[in-house]
Amino acid sequence: MFKTIKEAFKIKEVRIKIWITLALLLVYRIGCWIPVPGIDVSVFQSAVASDNGGFFSLLSSISGGALSNGAILALGVAPYINASIIIQLLSYVVPSLERLSKEGDAGRQKINFYTRIAALIMSIAQAVGIVLAFSNQGLLNGIIAGAPIWITGAVVVLILVAGGMFTLWLGEKISDLGIANGLSLIIFVGILSTAGNSILTYIRNIANGNLVGAWSLLAFFIAVILVFGLIVFVDLAERRIPVQYANQIRGRKMYGGQSTNIPLKINGGGVMPIIFASAILTFPQLIMSIFWPNSSAYKWYATYLGSTSWIYIVISSLLILAFAFFYAQLTFNPDEVSKNIQQNGGFIPGYRPGKPTADYLRKISRRITLFGAIFLAIVNLIPSLIFKSIEGYILVNAFSATGMLIVVSVAIELNQSLENQLLTRTYKGFLK
Repeated sequence: MFKTIKEAFKIKEVRIKIWITLALLLVYRIGCWIPVPGIDVSVFQSAVASDNGGFFSLLSSISGGALSNGAILALGVAPYINASIIIQLLSYVVPSLERLSKEGDAGRQKINFYTRIAALIMSIAQAVGIVLAFSNQGLLNGIIAGAPIWITGAVVVLILVAGGMFTLWLGEKISDLGIANGLSLIIFVGILSTAGNSILTYIRNIANGNLVGAWSLLAFFIAVILVFGLIVFVDLAERRIPVQYANQIRGRKMYGGQSTNIPLKINGGGVMPIIFASAILTFPQLIMSIFWPNSSAYKWYATYLGSTSWIYIVISSLLILAFAFFYAQLTFNPDEVSKNIQQNGGFIPGYRPGKPTADYLRKISRRITLFGAIFLAIVNLIPSLIFKSIEGYILVNAFSATGMLIVVSVAIELNQSLENQLLTRTYKGFLK
């Protein structure tokens, strides 16, 4: 990857795109430190810190600590992620959305428009939830002197929603003018910023005389390198199913006779099963923290089903296994793939076209999905078991299972994007 970056800086067009990307990411990081008027930042920081890996803690880690800073970009890209998941699931259930997904660029543009509308709705809902959850803790000081508290809350909601949509605009601009996917890079930078702040805090504790923590930090880095290597190894692994296309004679010319393959990734669902599982488990805690923060039910749920409990770890691992199979069925349809192969005059060697081919693809997909689901469950357990045992929950916040998968996936995507742009410029130079 470092070699690819070095070669990219030698080409002027790619170098300009890299600088534009870095400039827009810098704008995002500055917005993560500008506080919202009317918010007591100290109360916000203590509230997020006491969440112990819950919804607000996860949202803060993805946004690079913007939520704990009470910043104008506190929502980050979380509303758009949730909206994308909802629209993606609805596209497999609602016939009209399913038709749009198959209409090419025009259909994708309409789906993107619906996703932005859903992201706006999710931004309003999350901003209102944040204000309601922390208003009883003295979060709002009052922007307008003598104004009712609800006016202050409405202004804060408006600023948070505007910041969330501005983040979405920044991500789209990075995708258009820069390199790789802008929203992915924003999440990537946010997670690395959170990890960097956590590690710096840990180093300060070591400098204050905690020499035992130095060995814990060394063990943490070794564990991170090993886990990253495992994620890269599995994330790039795929099963290639050979497909042979028969020769076709049209007039005096012969067409076809090509050999290709269907790549099935072991971790085809990526980080989505983990996001689904964590969303289901943290959503009740979020609702109770907003409406019943002092109830016994909320305290029981935070104690026994919080992200630090063993029950949460076991249930989340089981949910990841279930959602991995569920997401695989949504993204890969063996019957449709078999039909497309047959319509194009192809076949899988050793299997007849039609139902036998679909059954074979379904069997292979289930086996691969099982290995991918087990891998995701293991990755989900590692931060809770290994990192937590290495002195301090702060390291678990630095690299959660979701964060590690996102960082590796975006890094691989960035490297591939740079390689594609370098390859495109090489071909242009060859043609000239």
